Amino acid sequence: MNGQLREFFPKGHSFKNLSLVDLQLVQDTLNHRPRRCLSYSCPADVMPQLV
Repeated sequence: MNGQLREFFPKGHSFKNLSLVDLQLVQDTLNHRPRRCLSYSCPADVMPQLV
């Protein structure tokens, strides 16, 4: 997960100036990215089935 976050926030990047909207955009992007550990399903698609 750290590697995926580094795509958006390079090492040494300051988080002080990030807005909630910026963080939500990254969150939504990562939650809709297929994952091998989920048989190439997106976390956003799998989570509602588990809850």
